[in-house]
Amino acid sequence: MCGIVGYIGPRQAPEIVLQGLKRLEYRGYDSAGIAALGDDGAIAIRRDVGKLANLEATLAAAPLAGHVAIGHTRWATHGAPTQRNAHPHLSMNGRVVLVHNGIVENFKALRDELTAEGVEFRSETDTEVIVQLAERYMAGGQSLEEAARHTLGHLEGANAVVLMSADQPDRIVCARIGNAGGITLGLGEGEMFIASDIPAILEYTRQMIFLESRQMAVITAGGYRVMTLDGRPVAPERHTIAWDPVSAVKGEYKHFMQKEIFEQPRALIDTLGGRVDFETGCVTLPEMNLTPELVARLNKLIIVACGTSYYAGLVGKFMIETIARLPVEVEYASEFRYYNPIIDERTAVLSITQSGETADTLAAAEQARGQGATLWAIVNAIGSQSMRLSDGAIPMHAGPEIGVASTKAFTSSLADLYLLACALGEMRGLLTPQRRRQLADDVAHLPALVGRALEHDAAYQALAERFHKAENFLFLGRGINYPIALEGALKLKEISYIHAEGYPAGEMKHGPIALIDESMPVLAIVTKDALYDKMISQVQQAKARGGVVIALATEGDEAIRAEADHVIYVPETPPLLAPIVNVVPLQLLSYHIAVRRGADVDQPRNLAKSVTVE
Repeated sequence: MCGIVGYIGPRQAPEIVLQGLKRLEYRGYDSAGIAALGDDGAIAIRRDVGKLANLEATLAAAPLAGHVAIGHTRWATHGAPTQRNAHPHLSMNGRVVLVHNGIVENFKALRDELTAEGVEFRSETDTEVIVQLAERYMAGGQSLEEAARHTLGHLEGANAVVLMSADQPDRIVCARIGNAGGITLGLGEGEMFIASDIPAILEYTRQMIFLESRQMAVITAGGYRVMTLDGRPVAPERHTIAWDPVSAVKGEYKHFMQKEIFEQPRALIDTLGGRVDFETGCVTLPEMNLTPELVARLNKLIIVACGTSYYAGLVGKFMIETIARLPVEVEYASEFRYYNPIIDERTAVLSITQSGETADTLAAAEQARGQGATLWAIVNAIGSQSMRLSDGAIPMHAGPEIGVASTKAFTSSLADLYLLACALGEMRGLLTPQRRRQLADDVAHLPALVGRALEHDAAYQALAERFHKAENFLFLGRGINYPIALEGALKLKEISYIHAEGYPAGEMKHGPIALIDESMPVLAIVTKDALYDKMISQVQQAKARGGVVIALATEGDEAIRAEADHVIYVPETPPLLAPIVNVVPLQLLSYHIAVRRGADVDQPRNLAKSVTVE
């Protein structure tokens, strides 16, 4: 939920940056700060924790002035939400300053390297290694642009950065790697703006440029240059943004659903923020109110949810039973309330709900409370009824989801379930320090892996062109990917109105195989895991009956090309987190098919975002 704002031009930059940050408050944050380059040639910084009102009070007591400034609202990833961990971060010699969204996956190795060179770090963040690296290169005689390029070459993960330097006060350098968050350039007359989200700068300009992954921009008051990270010039498309709020929020995207699919790496970064110590592997979920006594008392967890959230619960069952070894049942909330489940004070009931107001899910929770259960919730709407009803909760931190068909709330809830599994496993005494660190390292790479899956959008569009006239679709998966087959089928049917079914691949011979012929596309999730060979067998059986097979496979798997008609590749991902990556192509395939069929993607017929009546 981090926000970035920058300005260079004739006006007082700190005030413009502060106002821009205020327009990004809806995203949530735990600290904020502004850095300004003064007329004396020095960089000054003001930072504070909590709401922007605290930063405003700091600025009132110690004002900033200057015509170049950058600002940031932070949702903690590495390091607690304290003043010294808030952005912007200053280099050791005070000549370079930076704000950053994302996770530097290899920050520990970089920090150790810099520490050995004599760098003294002032914060606990991964961000500070970027600015210290930039200072290293500028001290060697490189320009800010050159230093930024060499610095970014060291970083692993999805990151968006904005830098300025007292040694080159007439410019700001910004860059984007992967999909950690957007970088938008606002084009003015004799002034330029930078923002992570359009609303921050829409008051000042409607002319905007959106940086793509692995692009860098150098901006001055008089203009800009955009290039790739290896220095090749780019002629970016200029966009004119409408003044109305809906178009402004939608930005460069045609639909909210498309925007929300592409926001998933950023939503995942926000979901992990402040909850995972990537050095020790410890997971902290403060709103869950977990205690060793409570966790020791539990002998069963029941997950209740509806629709997409139910499928998230099925994935969560694999995660929690594997990591924490706590038995998990998953129930449709709409059915749960009409039978007499076995529940007592040793049972926890976990509701998963984007809105926090789903009638069936609330009724299931109320029933469970009446039988003595501990109530938990994973919910996107803070302050919703589901959160108020629960004894403990995990806010998704996915940000507003406007499209009726859930995308980023689904993957955020999967990440929350993974974190819950880690926290329970630790409290149940099942995780060695080595295992704990490995689980944390796996999830640290997750936003970047999802970003890589998003880079193949053209391939999904090509498949949509090939299959948009299909009237039936079959999705197959096994193990932890079976719920992703269900979710893929649901996405396709709810926004494109194509009849689609998800099946566990091992059940094919028990009936569904009779449906397969040349008119029934079969999408099989065949990524590399313990069930890979069995999934290959299912693909071969579908092909033997004339089926057209689309295989979702792991990058580098060339053998699958001989088995399937079409192949979609995703990056190799740890098995427990693979569903979060594997679902992304299914979301985009469904989206592009629906667009090609002329369907109303954001508001499918007969559906509502929140079902508040039975």
